[in-house]
Amino acid sequence: MRPIGYLKTSVTEVPRHWRVSDAEGEIVIEDGYRAGLRDIRPGDRIVVIFHFHQSPGFSDEYLIQRPPHRDEERGVFSTCSPIRPNPLGFSLVEVIEVQGNRMRVKGIDMLDGTPVLDIKPWHED
Repeated sequence: MRPIGYLKTSVTEVPRHWRVSDAEGEIVIEDGYRAGLRDIRPGDRIVVIFHFHQSPGFSDEYLIQRPPHRDEERGVFSTCSPIRPNPLGFSLVEVIEVQGNRMRVKGIDMLDGTPVLDIKPWHED
């Protein structure tokens, strides 16, 4: 897989999950994919699939983890931990503005420079 773009943000304390985030950032799409943004509008919600590029490598020791908001350990597949066998993440964000190959979005839980792998529409129904 190759990134289609990257996240840019000045936020240094990124919320752990998009459900509790008001943080904003900008998704910058590579010029070759710019036409794919054509029908995205302010107010839309989109799913951003990304690479946890700063997570440590996965090993068996991470199969069971203790999420910071829980009192018990859980299997990795029942957590939102960025330490995963395949370091993929997704966030549901709100589009604030689209200009050229850039989208300003709200609700990020990604770090500056996070590689974006795909974007999909979100339909409430």
